[in-house]
Amino acid sequence: MVGSDGFAKGMDGAQAPGEAAQALTAILQTHYLRYLIIVSWALGLIATVGLAHGLLWFVATLAAGALRGEVEKRVSQSAGAGWGLVFPAVATATTAVWAVAPLLAWFSPSLFGRELAIALLISGYVLVFAQLRNSPRQAILISSPYGAAAAIIGASLIGDPVFWPFVALAPFTAASLFVLVTMTMLREERIRAFQEHQAHLIEELEAARDKADAANEAKSNFLGVISHELRTPMNGVLGAAQLLSATRLEGAQREYLAIIRNSGDNLLSLLNDILDMTKIEAGRMNFETVDINLEDLHRRIIGPFEAQAEAKGLDFVTAFEGDIPAVVRGDPLRVCQVVQNLLSNAVKFTDQGAVRFVTRGRRVSERRVTFEFAVIDSGAGISQADMEQLFQPFTQLDASSTRRFGGTGLGLTISRRLANIMGGDISVTSSPGEGSTFTFVVEGEVVAWRAAEAATPAEGDVVMSDGMEVLVVEDHPVNRMILEAWMASTGRRSSIAENGQEAVDAARDQRFDLIVMDVNMPVMDGLAATRLIREGGGANAETPIVVLSASARNEDHEAGLAAGADAYLNKPIDFRSLSALMAHAKGGRTALRRLMDQEAEAA
Repeated sequence: MVGSDGFAKGMDGAQAPGEAAQALTAILQTHYLRYLIIVSWALGLIATVGLAHGLLWFVATLAAGALRGEVEKRVSQSAGAGWGLVFPAVATATTAVWAVAPLLAWFSPSLFGRELAIALLISGYVLVFAQLRNSPRQAILISSPYGAAAAIIGASLIGDPVFWPFVALAPFTAASLFVLVTMTMLREERIRAFQEHQAHLIEELEAARDKADAANEAKSNFLGVISHELRTPMNGVLGAAQLLSATRLEGAQREYLAIIRNSGDNLLSLLNDILDMTKIEAGRMNFETVDINLEDLHRRIIGPFEAQAEAKGLDFVTAFEGDIPAVVRGDPLRVCQVVQNLLSNAVKFTDQGAVRFVTRGRRVSERRVTFEFAVIDSGAGISQADMEQLFQPFTQLDASSTRRFGGTGLGLTISRRLANIMGGDISVTSSPGEGSTFTFVVEGEVVAWRAAEAATPAEGDVVMSDGMEVLVVEDHPVNRMILEAWMASTGRRSSIAENGQEAVDAARDQRFDLIVMDVNMPVMDGLAATRLIREGGGANAETPIVVLSASARNEDHEAGLAAGADAYLNKPIDFRSLSALMAHAKGGRTALRRLMDQEAEAA
């Protein structure tokens, strides 16, 4: 009787086998309540009809309950395999054993017997209908033994003055059961409607998430295209400026040239900021873990700013405090990016006074150290209200600063996110008119607390007049001219191809020491040409290939290496990096790939 919920829909044919099995699983989890009710009924009977009759009913009901429990276990595994009518039949039979209890109480000589019988009848109906609230027809069937018991009791009262009061209990009980079933069904209907609404909201949220992911992917692809379109002409601007700087120029011409190079560098910096922001949002920002010499890192950080501060008449002061190890493990590029952004802002927005850069170290353990890179300026300061938008993307506190200094307003946003990814953070304290202090806190792994002996200086980056034969594959005429001119200035001999097909043809006829391959070209792109050269088995099948990518995305670099290239360079081309690659290319593909692996060693 107790735990009969779940097969209600089974008799109506509306419940799926899986749902029936789930319902019976719930029944099995609560079937011990059945035995609690049996014990409580048995105690009432023993007190009313005597120990012998009460115990006899108790044993019979326990046996019926055990039989029903075994059937429920089997039905729960085979709800869709012909068990649908077995369960109601067994449940009705076991209820018949329960229905004997009110008959025993009614026909006992005890003064309290009739009251107990009525209480047992009503509670029996309530238990069945409460459990089978979703299927009143099944509840009527399974509770029919109680109806039979009530009919027997009613027949025994014919001619008795109590007959009609007893009969009057029927509509009273029926009304109570109707209210119980109706309220339960209404409540479950509300729950079902809420669940459907919740499922609808989840579907809408998933659809919105998918749209957002698609929009973010489209944005990344768009920025990749924009990166290519911007970096290709910038390669011509900055490359020509580098070549022009090596010629004889008058003072005014050098001044104009400096303006071109500075403007190009600023434009490249803005583009890099936008790409970094996109990589962080997409979770594609890569971090290296290499040994960092703190003195070298310090020189690398402050190098660009001493001259800038001096040009503005500012004092530039650096200091070390606390326990500073000699060598730590981390990503020097990202640490420099964060700290240099703070120093750049400090120098940019300070008109008089000083800029201080303090490196503090706090020993956490023998292998760990906490760094605080503090940048202190004597600028205008920041109000408390402006602090809230300080790290918001595309935001500058004073709109006029964009016109005055330029910038995207992304620097601090990127810096804080990089700091968070490295397990650190950036904090700021400032007062209007008193300057600001930005502090970048990050923890590092200590390699050595004391410096080792200085290593032999590395060989120079630029190798001149080595007579290498180089195939330059580039569709942009300005870029071809710049690469060809630079190759000639360093004593290399170059051949030119304007697309991938021309490169494949040239590689078939002539042996080269190096192939410099642009990626995006008409007729045949650089990746397809690289694959054909590698698979063709000709004279250049093992020639080192460097791909030029106007997109700075890592996935584009990986695509180039997967096609068979050995190294990659971003546009605008840094000729010092190209010279270093060419120097290693003389050692073949293995030497070039080893160089790239050393530079790209990731954690």
